[in-house]
Amino acid sequence: MKKIAERYQVSPYMVFYLIHALQFGVGVLGFQRFISLDSGHDAWIAVLGSGLAVHIAVFLIYQILKDQEGNILDVQKKLFGKWIGNALNAVVIIYFTCLATNVLRTFIEVIQVWMFPDLNVWLYSFLFLVLAYYILSGGFRVVAGIAFFGVVLPSYLILTYLFTLKFANFNNLMPVFDHSITDLLKSTKNMSLTVIGFEALFMYYPFIKNPEKSKKWAHIGIAVTTLLYLIIMLFSIIYFSEEQLQKNVWATLTIWKIVEMPFVERFEYIGIANWNLVILPNVCLTLWCASRGMKQLIKIKQKYTILIVLAVSYAGINFMNSREQINTLNSFLGEVGFYVFIAYIPMLYLCTLIYRKLKKGGKKSEKA
Repeated sequence: MKKIAERYQVSPYMVFYLIHALQFGVGVLGFQRFISLDSGHDAWIAVLGSGLAVHIAVFLIYQILKDQEGNILDVQKKLFGKWIGNALNAVVIIYFTCLATNVLRTFIEVIQVWMFPDLNVWLYSFLFLVLAYYILSGGFRVVAGIAFFGVVLPSYLILTYLFTLKFANFNNLMPVFDHSITDLLKSTKNMSLTVIGFEALFMYYPFIKNPEKSKKWAHIGIAVTTLLYLIIMLFSIIYFSEEQLQKNVWATLTIWKIVEMPFVERFEYIGIANWNLVILPNVCLTLWCASRGMKQLIKIKQKYTILIVLAVSYAGINFMNSREQINTLNSFLGEVGFYVFIAYIPMLYLCTLIYRKLKKGGKKSEKA
């Protein structure tokens, strides 16, 4: 892979927004239920566990890509050969396309359930993806800029959780560590779908100026994401009883219903409308990763691969008409995400270490 020209690259600090924007998406609106099913009022511990796992995974990603000229597609092709490498590269492209499809379709379901039951899915998704195409056509720097605004502009929404303090019952947090390690690990696994997205770093790594300097920003991004999830989880636990939390599909939206302001009666409508800004960088960045990967795999210009992944995503969104289909994709991607940062990334790191040692050994023998 050719070195990316500096005019197409972003500053190291932008990795903070790229990491955080992808980790903080539609899952925020209802992750509390899935996490609390196994660990109850200790679910906040699982949030910390998932954050630690992501920190380790991102550390390994930087180690894998260190001294590499290219992204994950180049690494896999180098390590596993042309045929196996390209097969894995195709899986990466499909994975990011499915992520974009899942995020947008789940968000559309939220709109249908809470605002407009008769929303025309094909029209809304078409208009949303047209906007995504406009952003993607501007290149990676524009996508990174959208990630920045997607983090900064809706950030005030975290303050809405303070309204739960009026009805808080801090006894809901007690007793601490009341669940087994097995239950906590199950909850940590259930958190997978919510925190995945950091692996996009594998794709945009060559587009970072001085990528070594971006390490701290990546870890700061993960830490901020984990802190926000922790705050949301704690506020949810003290507001809902354990049974209520385990039955409430969209706990965050339910909390927004108690927000009272002189100028707005139904704040959840404001929150959902603002969430478009959160979802936009999720969709744009994952589709950019998919189109970039397709460009490398089939050797055609990215302006064409963007259209291909947009068309595939649009078809997938409109194919899923029931809650069961959406849940199936959610569960599948959650499982894939879990094994990506628990099994595949460590395996890839070990393969990279072996490859580097063999390469060094070969160079020494040549000199001798």
